[in-house]
Amino acid sequence: MSRRFTTGRLVIASHNAGKVAEIADLLGPYGADVVSAGDLGLGEPEETGETFVANAELKALAAAQASGLPALADDSGLAVDALDGAPGIYSARWAGPNKDFQRAMRKVYDALAGAANNRARFVCALALAWPDGHCVTVEGVVEGAIVWPPRGSHGFGYDPIFQPTGYLRTFGEMEPHQKHGISHRADAFRKLVETCFR
Repeated sequence: MSRRFTTGRLVIASHNAGKVAEIADLLGPYGADVVSAGDLGLGEPEETGETFVANAELKALAAAQASGLPALADDSGLAVDALDGAPGIYSARWAGPNKDFQRAMRKVYDALAGAANNRARFVCALALAWPDGHCVTVEGVVEGAIVWPPRGSHGFGYDPIFQPTGYLRTFGEMEPHQKHGISHRADAFRKLVETCFR
């Protein structure tokens, strides 16, 4: 069941600066006063869900209850067809404790060795939760393919090896405004805005 976001302050339930900046940019037109969970000193709950939606809900509810403010969480990742959807919900964990995405991208490349199919998609689940436990979730997807070697220095995570369908550049080569127009996060945000911000 949907609910409108009406208060100004919104916690972004993430400690990933790149993700927080991207979400803040997407929310800019809607007047949300964005603060990150990291800025508030909130801990990161263990992601025990088995889907992107379950993990987004878990993080949003934890941040909303800890802060007493509405909280928005994102759980997103790369799903590669030839790897049966891996790394999927473990996308960040493939980067290890030091969040080394050069290592994570190499792991994807090595796992794909000899595979005829390089199709992949980025998936983004967004959960908007209130301190009373109400939660709204949406999911967005962008289709594409894995390329090697990595290209571009924009974005974060797996962006340099993901080339969206219909484009010649990777997310890592795109300026932020172009990526924001077509990404999985943008797709999810369009759905969230329709549901909760209009």
